[in-house]
Amino acid sequence: MKLIKNFDMKNKTPKAVILLSGGLDSTTCLGIAKSQNFECYTLSLDYGQRHNFELKAAKKIAVYFNVKEHRVIKINIGELGGSALTDKNIAIPNYQDSNEIPVTYVPARNTIFLSIALGWAEILGADDIFIGVSAIDYSGYPDCRPEFIKAFQNLANLATKMGIKGNSIRINTPLINLSKAETIKLGQSLGIDYSETITCYQVDEQGRACGKCDSCVLRIKGFKEAGVIDPTQYQQFVS
Repeated sequence: MKLIKNFDMKNKTPKAVILLSGGLDSTTCLGIAKSQNFECYTLSLDYGQRHNFELKAAKKIAVYFNVKEHRVIKINIGELGGSALTDKNIAIPNYQDSNEIPVTYVPARNTIFLSIALGWAEILGADDIFIGVSAIDYSGYPDCRPEFIKAFQNLANLATKMGIKGNSIRINTPLINLSKAETIKLGQSLGIDYSETITCYQVDEQGRACGKCDSCVLRIKGFKEAGVIDPTQYQQFVS
């Protein structure tokens, strides 16, 4: 886990912007930020995703954690197509365990998300941004890798008034080297209730997960390896 530098708590409560999708990983990041006594501002993006039920989950989670402010920003990058998550003409595949980048990859998504989070962080005077990327149990998306985060970190401090004045903005990725099971165990140690989180790429109108897409399979695997009961509601029985 990336360490956060010590703050002078006598002067101010440090602020952080947390990218909150409503899923397991981003919720864990929010729990971590709260445990480190940040004043939390959560940001969800309505980008034209087919599985936008997650936005409802994110709102509930933000309320549960009593964040300072929760915002949903609409940026319909889905109009550009190019991903099964935004284009209804592209089928969402079942988990394939392949080295190929799957069609569920949304081009430049995390670059766009982090850019908006960066803008809000600078407006708020927040030195920290949290994003729940992982390079262990993931679908091989290029914008979840440490190299990408390092590059964006450099960009953040070159592209902002805060950065060029020496008040660096940190991109915190506390889950990047954790397996899904390790993330779940960490969340449990923080007292996180994962029952409200939505991970599925094709969740139904009742909020039930498919149990077959990349995201579901990795989640199921994580709970099994962690030895923890998966509270997710699935559309059909998942062993």
